[in-house]
Amino acid sequence: MTTARASGAQQPLLGRLRLNRHTMAAALALSCSVGLLTLGGSAAGAATPSITVYSGQHEQTTQSLITAFEKKTGINVAVRYNDEDTFTDEILAEKSHPVADVFYTENSPPLEHLQEKGALAKVNASTLAKTPSAYNSAKGDWVGVSARVSVLIYNPSLISKSQLPTTVLGLADPKYKGKLAIAPGETDFQPIVTSVDRTYGKAATLSWLEGIKSNAGGQDYPDNETIADEVNRGAAAFGVVNQYYWYRMRAELGASNIHSKIAYFAPSDPGYVLDVSGAAVLKSSKNQAAAQEFVAFLVSKQGQEVIAHSNSFEYPLDDGVTTDAAETPFAELQPNSITVAQLGDGATAIALLSQAGLL
Repeated sequence: MTTARASGAQQPLLGRLRLNRHTMAAALALSCSVGLLTLGGSAAGAATPSITVYSGQHEQTTQSLITAFEKKTGINVAVRYNDEDTFTDEILAEKSHPVADVFYTENSPPLEHLQEKGALAKVNASTLAKTPSAYNSAKGDWVGVSARVSVLIYNPSLISKSQLPTTVLGLADPKYKGKLAIAPGETDFQPIVTSVDRTYGKAATLSWLEGIKSNAGGQDYPDNETIADEVNRGAAAFGVVNQYYWYRMRAELGASNIHSKIAYFAPSDPGYVLDVSGAAVLKSSKNQAAAQEFVAFLVSKQGQEVIAHSNSFEYPLDDGVTTDAAETPFAELQPNSITVAQLGDGATAIALLSQAGLL
């Protein structure tokens, strides 16, 4: 997911009917007429509950979750897809005339930013309890739904596994000039920059960013999907992506068309970052109960099973649910110890990326 566009094509807001005053008046008149004609018969049934979700997550998995939720609850869900940073700005702009009820993201920084702005409602305690507390908002304003980790994707015909850097700082080594592919505009890349900054400080992080910019040269891509594709077809030797992009590419193209592999940074390296996807109910929502029900569904056993068996290849955060893919088991991952609270709202990472000329 990039700061420029969504992973999937932006979709129009569905299921929203805005009535003008004349239409509302006509509807009211019709309702009164029906009541008179039926001589005080029962009023029409209550409208079907509905909510609007702003999703920065991948469309296929989100739609599978929505379909299962609607079938289970009878609540209608309208969804819009876009970059999560774009939605963050829209949500803040819409506070006086709210549109969205739920915000579902790929990464935690946008949720942390909205939390700082006081835009999120408290998530029900029973919902928060479904996810280990380490992956939730420390203030209880959003809940972790799924996770993935950053990895190196490489083409063995261009670079061997033994030649790859084992640390994130190694990406800036001049020996990789012309070999490295990056997507600095990806919101997935910001947590890595934040992790490096917290470990080594701003001066070292800026120097590192300038080094990887030089190494990437013209291989500065808009998103992780492009990195995966370019490395797989041999246009770039290696790059940094989240692990699920490779698994998803393999599922889409077939194993015989995969010419790349993935490798991990050294255990606990600042480049080995676990990213959490989360969801929140907006404080401005007029449909609080239904919105809370949707967020609760995402972390329910049924919702987590939908994620586990979808083509997202993210890790469900329910420790009783495992993915279909032959991935490294979640319990065996060895990421850096940085927490979602320490990843913060991404502002420092964006500032450093801008200063380095990568945004």
